[in-house]
Amino acid sequence: MIDNLPVKTIQHKGLTIEGYSRAAVQSYWRIPELKLGFDLGAQPWSFMGTPNWFVSHAHMDHLVALPVYVARRRMMKMEPPTIYLPEHVVEPMKRILRLFSRLDRGRLPCEMVPIAPGDEVALSRELVVTVSETQHSVPSLGFVVWERRKKLKPELQGLPGEKIRDLRLSGVDVTHETRIPKVAYLGDSTPDGLDACPAMYEASVLILEMTFVAPRHRKERIHKFGHMHLDDVIERRDRFANELILATHFSTRYHTRQIRHYVQKALPDMLDGRMELWI
Repeated sequence: MIDNLPVKTIQHKGLTIEGYSRAAVQSYWRIPELKLGFDLGAQPWSFMGTPNWFVSHAHMDHLVALPVYVARRRMMKMEPPTIYLPEHVVEPMKRILRLFSRLDRGRLPCEMVPIAPGDEVALSRELVVTVSETQHSVPSLGFVVWERRKKLKPELQGLPGEKIRDLRLSGVDVTHETRIPKVAYLGDSTPDGLDACPAMYEASVLILEMTFVAPRHRKERIHKFGHMHLDDVIERRDRFANELILATHFSTRYHTRQIRHYVQKALPDMLDGRMELWI
């Protein structure tokens, strides 16, 4: 396997979260067990087998590798992927792919699906992805991946099995759906995008942008550019019910040592040990 791009990996309760993110450089994430990824700012060779991608917005550090990804899957004779994009991005990307196809003299087969805030994407009987609006310098989206389970309706619990069977055969719906938020991806956003989707605070894993961390970078100014500051996280620390929080998308203005210094000084407990700095 060609290891041509940086990838960090962490495992949590049967899920493998892989990726890398640096503001204005490249952002790409995937969860192999769920067969999906977030953003296409670059495309590690090892990510090529993931068939479903959700793109948060059209900045190049989150989108520019889409043609490369599609071309590699075609070259390896893999099925065309499905890429979910903000609805206003689909037609421009189709034109871009047509131009690349003309230059490359090869087809770039994929399905690009427009999505908008409030949409739900059913990936399987067990998985559904919900789409929420986030606040960035361009229209942007956040995503929550839910595990769906069917449970017997409370009013039917305790009934004999044959009675439940007869009800089901007669056309009565005997189950109700429950959902468990597994993974949330904020993308690039001010804290307003996080607050607008309470499920992000409840997901088992939260991939959270925290672009700025230094006290000299005032959060009010940061918000104007559609990003979050360490102070925003501190103000909301009591709301994070997540088991694992991946703080990511740090500005290139900071060296790795500076990021650790500022965050550990302000949050010495690292949110009760639940926050991981993705650097």
